[in-house]
Amino acid sequence: MRRENQSSMSKFIILGLPFWPEQQSMFLTLFLGMYLTTVLGNLLIILLIRLDSHLHTPMYFFLSHLAFTDISFSSVTVPKMLMNKHTKYKSIPYAGSITQTYFFIFFAALDSFLITSMAYDRYVAICHPLHYTTIMSQSVCAMLVAGSWLITCACALLHTLLLAQLSFCADHTVPHFFCDLDALLKLSCSDTSLNQLLIFIVGIATIVLPFLGILVSYGHIGATIVRAPSTQGIGKALSTCGSHLSVVTLYYGTIIGLYFLPSSNNTNDNNIIASLMYTVVTPMLNPFIYSLRNKDMKGALKKLLSKKTYSSKKYLPFF
Repeated sequence: MRRENQSSMSKFIILGLPFWPEQQSMFLTLFLGMYLTTVLGNLLIILLIRLDSHLHTPMYFFLSHLAFTDISFSSVTVPKMLMNKHTKYKSIPYAGSITQTYFFIFFAALDSFLITSMAYDRYVAICHPLHYTTIMSQSVCAMLVAGSWLITCACALLHTLLLAQLSFCADHTVPHFFCDLDALLKLSCSDTSLNQLLIFIVGIATIVLPFLGILVSYGHIGATIVRAPSTQGIGKALSTCGSHLSVVTLYYGTIIGLYFLPSSNNTNDNNIIASLMYTVVTPMLNPFIYSLRNKDMKGALKKLLSKKTYSSKKYLPFF
């Protein structure tokens, strides 16, 4: 089979979603609506946290970064997917594919670390309420976020640097709706054992260990609630736990089911659908989860809407 290295190769062909041609326009509209909902919903979360001083707490500090990450995560794949469906032009330049892979890994891992930071915040708030302001100080929160960015940046950079060293075969067709790392490795004619080892190590560091940390945090939270003579003192801290657990279930459930519990009858189409869940659906649902199940967020939204209504009435012309 003819071999081509990265310097002579110009592009990959992305097959896209496994739908019939007559369904393309329907799904184009659907995913466009989901993407716009993701962007607008998460921007609303950032705006509410920015404007309402009652939300200037560590939990909502992490949530604002999670909202920004969700917007970026969806923007890595969805606009290109929509453009390919609309124009029927399914190619992506080699440099573009490497860039997309980098940012996909980066924001996927960053999501994981931010969700874990939020779980740690809930653990401190419920299990160590008297020391909460000391432990979750502004500097500690900033350090957790900065550390998450640095670690995920390094992980994504390692993956893409190794990917850039590979040679690719004559077939440049990617059977996915974006440049998935695993799909690209299957097209390579080079030895990918080092890449696969790095996937395993980084997967443990960015997915498995954070998920175990979340389980431990909520295990301590559950034990504290059981031992507490009254739940009145921790009621406010618990108000965000349900929302956070919903996000954890959606995000980690899909990823673990896709990458860590492979089924013998899994097809590529099933993997693509599963990928859609955590790249498109989960970022879209997060704003609804935090706005509908969170009293603080609902209160901030009502306050913002009441201000807008008051302002509009104030400047109504008199006849």
